[in-house]
Amino acid sequence: MSETEQITVAERSPGFGGAGETGTEVSLPVVELLTGRGFVTGKSGSGKSNSASVVAEKLLDNGFGLLIVDIDGEYYGLKEEYEILHAGADEECDIQISADHAEKLASLALEQNVPIILDISSYLDESEAEAVLTAVARSLFAKAKKQKQPFLLLVEEVHEYIPENGSVGECGRMLIKIGKRGRKHGLGICGISQRPADVKKDFITQCDWLLWHRLTWNNDTKVVGRILDNDYADAVEDLDDGEGFLMTDWAETIQRVQFFRKQTFDAGATPGLEDFERPELKSVSDDLVSELEDISDEKQQRENEIQELREELDRKNSRIAELERELQDARDLSRMAEQFVDSLVEEVNGAQPGRTERERRRGNGKTTAPDLDSGPELKPDTTTNGDGAAADDDGGFGEAFAEGNGFDDDAFEGLAESADEDPMAGFGESNEESESEGESEGHEDDGTAWTTDGEVASADGGAVAANGAASEFSADAVLEALNSVTEMASGSDGESQNAVRRDTQFIDADGTEQTSATESEDAELVVRELKADISGLATKTRKMLEFYRETGPETPLNAHFSAGGDGTRTDAYAHNRRLRTTGLIQHAGRGYYEYHVPELLEQRLADRDIAVEDTTLEEYVADIEDSALQG
Repeated sequence: MSETEQITVAERSPGFGGAGETGTEVSLPVVELLTGRGFVTGKSGSGKSNSASVVAEKLLDNGFGLLIVDIDGEYYGLKEEYEILHAGADEECDIQISADHAEKLASLALEQNVPIILDISSYLDESEAEAVLTAVARSLFAKAKKQKQPFLLLVEEVHEYIPENGSVGECGRMLIKIGKRGRKHGLGICGISQRPADVKKDFITQCDWLLWHRLTWNNDTKVVGRILDNDYADAVEDLDDGEGFLMTDWAETIQRVQFFRKQTFDAGATPGLEDFERPELKSVSDDLVSELEDISDEKQQRENEIQELREELDRKNSRIAELERELQDARDLSRMAEQFVDSLVEEVNGAQPGRTERERRRGNGKTTAPDLDSGPELKPDTTTNGDGAAADDDGGFGEAFAEGNGFDDDAFEGLAESADEDPMAGFGESNEESESEGESEGHEDDGTAWTTDGEVASADGGAVAANGAASEFSADAVLEALNSVTEMASGSDGESQNAVRRDTQFIDADGTEQTSATESEDAELVVRELKADISGLATKTRKMLEFYRETGPETPLNAHFSAGGDGTRTDAYAHNRRLRTTGLIQHAGRGYYEYHVPELLEQRLADRDIAVEDTTLEEYVADIEDSALQG
């Protein structure tokens, strides 16, 4: 490093504020420049960047270190004469860097005295550029405390980081910290701005040396008047290019000076019509670049490893989720298979009041066909078990088969909806074995025979084993058997379930027996029918319907949980299926269902050509909800 104590940067200029003989050289003390606080200002084209470049050239000529924060990409011309490291984000730079390189850059600058241009104009993301500058400034300050090496940080457009108005970000706070405390560590700062009115006044007033180039904007000249005086505020408007008022702590008077022209390529000059020729620039040591490239390679390697780990984690999470779905589906199918077989056995064996399941199987060594005419009254949402009692549909899957007086073919649609596959897939053998002995008694009304081993033979010879031993029966075979049972349950005259239901008498909430639907198709009867449908629901199913009414579109799992269930998928969809198949709710899309009672009542009235006023319809709906839904 040179022992030069001063650098010559300008000569005295005539006119107001001129002091001493015109043409006399003006020098600046190196230590004050490197460790102090400076401010250079002037409107665009007045010569402020040229003056800053002259200071930089003179320091470089004598081997002093500095780091230039280049906002507009105009300082790379220094590489025409000097071996200076140009770091930034594009290919024009010697090395592409990020905030990860900050510590290494500070080490090169202070430990190896490497001059650096930090070109943040090449970053497309302003936040990334500010992050890089913040990291570099912090690293310089931290290392300067140990190195005690005189060093200058030159910052273009400093008003962007330490504005007079508005908040100061992390980067600005770091620059202010260097301005206040850097001097004792040998770290100086010089801010450059074309708008002094926009720069924080605390920074300007703490500067050791200030250079005022031409300013014309009233707000800016007012700053000159407050710091110098009003005469200088008027005179600063008439300064020539490169001319300025130099105010320093080491001189007693303010000097009017004309700065020299920079010697290196002026990359900041306004382009003209002549052809642009980029100068031949000096290259920096390959060793310097390789050290920084190693950091880039390490960073890229870490990023690649992190990305690979993230991808691997995503794959594992996806596989875990897939296995969890498969496990849940397997549990659902297993539970539904058990419930299906139990329901099938109950429907085939029928209900015999006053007898246990074992008695029904073993009684007198015979298995007797159910007496459909004298059996218990069948109600919506119930089926009969072996004890002759009505089984609550809270059992889950069996509820789907308990509609009306027999099996509901829509149960297969619901099973497919819940399991997302063939409803018969995965059904295995049941552990239940028939213990019936003796001879069978035939039931000849509809041509269906009941045998001792529990098989039901249809008129065309199709059979399904009710003892659960059929492990490979098809959906068609089951449907055929179910249709036979349905016909048998409907009575020997072959009436459908709907006909049986029309002959059922309805009991209103007040206990009054109403006439059947076949006797009158007036609006009041339709309302009572819908009340009966809702009143006949299991408690948990009815509570799910009330949840949909109060909450709006929701999932079956949430509705089931709100109704007191445990949120199990199979049970939730079993109850939900009852509401859906009766039209009390409808699918709202993406697994959500919504309350549909008002629309259902309106549709039923329309189906019977019954017209009512909107207000009357609302009263009917309110009556249904008060007496049936909440009853």
